[in-house]
Amino acid sequence: MHILRDRYGLNFPTDGITISTVGPVDQLKKLREEHLKIQLTISLHAATQSARNRIIPHMRIYAIEDVVKQALSYSERHNRKIVFAYLLLPGINDRPSDVRQLAKWFRGKKVMINVLQYNPTSNSRIKAPQKREIVAFKHQLEQAGLEVTMRVSHGRKINAACGQLANTYNKFKKK
Repeated sequence: MHILRDRYGLNFPTDGITISTVGPVDQLKKLREEHLKIQLTISLHAATQSARNRIIPHMRIYAIEDVVKQALSYSERHNRKIVFAYLLLPGINDRPSDVRQLAKWFRGKKVMINVLQYNPTSNSRIKAPQKREIVAFKHQLEQAGLEVTMRVSHGRKINAACGQLANTYNKFKKK
């Protein structure tokens, strides 16, 4: 990041740069101390530790509460809105208790939740939510006092949408 913004490097303005991460807590702590003027997006995808462990298994070493705490600390220190990406998975992270937990963490904070549609591939075992389910979940979050957006995904029919490349890669890697 320093090379990108240094005048002897690439001299990019950092106002338009977004760092998107699953939120390693130690790195979030370091980022909090930097003055980069970047947008931060945390791929949270769950409101409970057990659901997050299932969705992002390699992040089980970090407590979800610590990820949220460090992201909010960054927001407060730099007075910037944080985006939390939330991939909606029916039966996994779409319960009323999930909405309540998200509201508990984020109501009144400089936070936007970006609800994402899951894009299955031929080797997926998880079903994609219907559009009405995504809209209903978004509405529940809004009713709980949260700022929410819904990302429209493109390229699904040709397996080029968000998440599908990794799924395809994993399918071939297992052979």
